[in-house]
Amino acid sequence: MQTKQHKPRPAGQTGFTMVEIAIVLVVIGLLLGGIFKGQELINSAKVKNLAQDFRMTPMYIHAYQDKFRALPGDDIRAQAHVCPAATPACTTDGNADGSIGGAWDDDVAVGSEAVFFWQHIRLANLASGPTDTASANFLPLNSEGGRIGIQSGGAAAPLGVPGSYAICSAGISGKYARQLDNTLDDGDPETGTLRAGATTAAAVTLAALDDGAVYVVCSGV
Repeated sequence: MQTKQHKPRPAGQTGFTMVEIAIVLVVIGLLLGGIFKGQELINSAKVKNLAQDFRMTPMYIHAYQDKFRALPGDDIRAQAHVCPAATPACTTDGNADGSIGGAWDDDVAVGSEAVFFWQHIRLANLASGPTDTASANFLPLNSEGGRIGIQSGGAAAPLGVPGSYAICSAGISGKYARQLDNTLDDGDPETGTLRAGATTAAAVTLAALDDGAVYVVCSGV
């Protein structure tokens, strides 16, 4: 039985054949397709995480109200409701005026109801996270490392979002803000219940939304 011999290349032929070039191009195409698909999945996962923040925060409010008939942060009997017997003053009571006082991005040192909102819901075992305001990780951050917060809505609501409460999330790139609005609202960052802006002073138009810029996104509840 004779072994099939491969025909050697003619002397002096050192380049690639058309078949070899075609194979290389196909492999490169497959690699690029996989990279783009992987990036798309990563982006989708990030948007889902950001959207989850906006979905979960109202649920914390409702769960706390169902449990204690009070608004977290504003609860005038918070110490009695959520503090263990061993540490009866583990948090600060609210003033029970029916609103979450302070701003969504208040620092711990401000000591507003917007800050204690997070402590109340965590002590009530409704959300995870540190309950000690002195912890470096006490203030919640989104998956992009930006601050998350809540405050009462109304005329002074950030970005003019409608609703009783405004939930805001900072440090969100324009491309994610665009996807968030398409997922949760009307697709326009200037209108609806979810809006985006370079600051919370005014929302940007859809035409001005820059995928490479960073925005604050707020949602009215």
